[in-house]
Amino acid sequence: MVGLSACSPPSSNNEATASDAAKAASAADLGGIDKLVEAAKKEGTLNVIALPPDWANYGEIIKAFSDKYGIKVNSAQPDASSQDEINAAKQLKGQGGAPDVFDLGSSVALANTATFAPYKVTTWDDIPAALKEASGTWVNDYGGYMSIGYDAAKVPAPTSVADLLRPEYKGKVALNGDPTQAGAAFNGVVATALGNGGSADDISKGVDFFGQLKKSGNFLPVDPTPATIESGQAPVVFDWDYLNVAQGAKLKGKVDWKTVVPANAVLGSYYVQAINVDAPHPAAARLWQEFLYSDEGQNLWLKGGARPVRADAMKTAGTLDTALFDALPAVSGTPVFLTEAQTKAANDYLAANWAKAVG
Repeated sequence: MVGLSACSPPSSNNEATASDAAKAASAADLGGIDKLVEAAKKEGTLNVIALPPDWANYGEIIKAFSDKYGIKVNSAQPDASSQDEINAAKQLKGQGGAPDVFDLGSSVALANTATFAPYKVTTWDDIPAALKEASGTWVNDYGGYMSIGYDAAKVPAPTSVADLLRPEYKGKVALNGDPTQAGAAFNGVVATALGNGGSADDISKGVDFFGQLKKSGNFLPVDPTPATIESGQAPVVFDWDYLNVAQGAKLKGKVDWKTVVPANAVLGSYYVQAINVDAPHPAAARLWQEFLYSDEGQNLWLKGGARPVRADAMKTAGTLDTALFDALPAVSGTPVFLTEAQTKAANDYLAANWAKAVG
């Protein structure tokens, strides 16, 4: 594990502030947003983990936050999985280098809610009730649809999930991570279940599909990265539409990377934001959330091709960048969003059956 940069413990002058911030369930608990900013600036540091700079525009988001508040952001293990985030928090508990905040797939988030501190951002009322825990323990933030990205020069355009079992895709189909640990991979399996006659209540057909992919030799056991895609090592990738679209833009002129959301496998999902209950920089952690759910933060995710959770409210208020929103990939078919119960059931099924089917 790559260690986070260590920082000094709070001085006696701001110990009370840190203590107050660690208990704050809203900015109002600290006397308002200005007081929160003041406390966060005193801490001067924010530890984040598993935030690749090319994932939903996180590179620009981190820089914008740091520049705006003069807070140093330590970004550890950018390519780590959601489960790695939780593991790091446990292993570094009580240390200055522990992660302050989490960005998690829903399955990992729901299994670790005891690790989170409840907090309601000032834009709380704009977030649909179904996309947040009532006390603010976890909140959805940005989302998209599961898609198939492919190198049009190396493989034919897939029109359905089932197409990927054809001989033309031998050794070419990758999944973004381990579905028992990574949110994108988890949802890739669920989407393939939908595309093979399964449902949100029964993802067995998705696990069976990847078992067939492996048996046919079409499954590529490589965790795809921009480098493996550019080199041609990973010509077909299950991933979020905003990530596949971003790859296409980044590799324009080098790789003819295209993105499709199969009409019979339209799976939508939002990632989860949460604050580490043992955050070494509790005020900065809360200010980070305020920034992410502000108009500025939400539009920065939109700039990265992701759908911000406050999009509807911002559109009504006239603060949404509509040009960017209108440029998002077209999606046809009826979108499926997993409930908490369905997410847990799917996660349990994967834990019991993925290794047996795919290894």
